[in-house]
Amino acid sequence: MSPSHFHPMLVHFPIALVMFGFLAECASLYFKKEACLSNLGFYLLIAGTLTAITALLSGVIFTAEMTGAAGDAKSTHMLFAWVTLAILVAVSILRIMILNRKSAKTGLKWIAFALYGLAAISVSATGFFGGSLVYNFMMPL
Repeated sequence: MSPSHFHPMLVHFPIALVMFGFLAECASLYFKKEACLSNLGFYLLIAGTLTAITALLSGVIFTAEMTGAAGDAKSTHMLFAWVTLAILVAVSILRIMILNRKSAKTGLKWIAFALYGLAAISVSATGFFGGSLVYNFMMPL
């Protein structure tokens, strides 16, 4: 197995973890008495952030350079990957601060929720552009 296979093997984890984590957060708004859903969303956020770091690093280290339209698609994919990681790190730090200060009743909770939603959108866009590299340009990531 070539090291170039690491990135395709790792990229699905942050997508699934972040999307299901945000879904758990949304469900926790509907089922207000179920604190376990918000906790699940938090743990999936942390796991998604850690796997996003590994996926991004594997992409930076193990993928080949591309030129032309494929290079442009890779640049867009990388831009969204870095944006996604920045948002995930920010919302993870914010959620940890909320837990440590026990300030879940403040407006910080809604800022964290909005950022989590942005991270879910951003990880989806990252996956879309990565998929276009594979399917439109027949480029293994």
